[in-house]
Amino acid sequence: MEEDYENNELEVQPAVCLEEENDYGASQYVNNLLTSEWGEEEMEDPGFNLADLTPEEREVYDLKMQLQEKRQDVCDTSLFNEAQTAQPVTVKIRRRRDLKGHLTKVYAMDWSQDARHVLSASQDSRLLVWDTYSGNKIHAVELKCSWVMCCSYAPSGNYVASGGLDNVCSVYDLNDEEGNLSGKAIKVLTGHDGYLGECQFLSDKQILTSSGDHMCILWDIATGHQITALKDHQGEVDCLSVLPDNNTFLSGSTDMTVKLWDLREGMCKQTLVGHQSDVVDCKWLSNGTNFVTASDDGIVRLFDIRSDQEIAQYSYEYPQAGVSCVDTSLSGRIIFAGYDDFNVILWDTLLGELVAVLSEHGAKVSCLGVDKDGVALCTGSWDNLLKIWN
Repeated sequence: MEEDYENNELEVQPAVCLEEENDYGASQYVNNLLTSEWGEEEMEDPGFNLADLTPEEREVYDLKMQLQEKRQDVCDTSLFNEAQTAQPVTVKIRRRRDLKGHLTKVYAMDWSQDARHVLSASQDSRLLVWDTYSGNKIHAVELKCSWVMCCSYAPSGNYVASGGLDNVCSVYDLNDEEGNLSGKAIKVLTGHDGYLGECQFLSDKQILTSSGDHMCILWDIATGHQITALKDHQGEVDCLSVLPDNNTFLSGSTDMTVKLWDLREGMCKQTLVGHQSDVVDCKWLSNGTNFVTASDDGIVRLFDIRSDQEIAQYSYEYPQAGVSCVDTSLSGRIIFAGYDDFNVILWDTLLGELVAVLSEHGAKVSCLGVDKDGVALCTGSWDNLLKIWN
């Protein structure tokens, strides 16, 4: 992908962020305070009598107001206003290859670190490894459960993993001891009480999973034991995005929030709100302070952890289709979003403008990803196909 732009950085003034305390059994409307963004009118008139709150509920309410005030203090302008002088981006992108081989819907994909091979998961009970240069399948892993929802490629390229409605994460060795193609399951990680929404290798020795049981778990692959179990979401956790340092990651949930976690401390550091429906995908930008999210509410949102809030939205004037997957170009200037209406849309991050529409899939675009070199885009769909673009 060719990008024509000036060196524009996403700049947002940092803010001092207060930690959100746990709710001590507060009633539902106070619970809603922690997972929604309030405007000025709602802050002045919350819709209930503050005198009716218990001391614990009033503490939650006061903390919410403090957070809101801190966010508003640093929200003195918008990204689009500050970027008005930026030159529009020019993108030349075309479909290079169709990857045909799955018999049913493609649900997930992941690039290898060599930026050449792609792993895909489908409900035909197979994981396929593709050579994107030739378009050939070079490996097929048979799954015990056909209801697969996620897959991941290990950094070394020697292992792959998958999970789904069987509630377990299965890790496979692609090569045997003699270096021949294998696909043997070497470990089945059990411990979740709900479906696996996402899995991501941190290394050949550790993998992170998220689940419908509202939890994220860091695993030791060799022993099959849990290293850390993380729970703070109030809904199913459907997506993860890990920073390259392997210490910090994001999780998105059906509770409409995105949480920032520190694996060293084993705790949630920030909760970011804004979406009005399930958060189904999230991805860090390369700067490590911004990330983008996809949601069933039809809006792609850009967040900044320094200001503890959303800083931009990308959507049609009247969004009708949900956003199912999202990623960004290597520079962060272009956002790639896959939609339920079969389209992939390219958004200009700085200007908020629609750059291009890729309309070659025949069903919901369920997954997409940009390779680590930023050269190629892979999209997967319920039309059983994966497509390679650059």
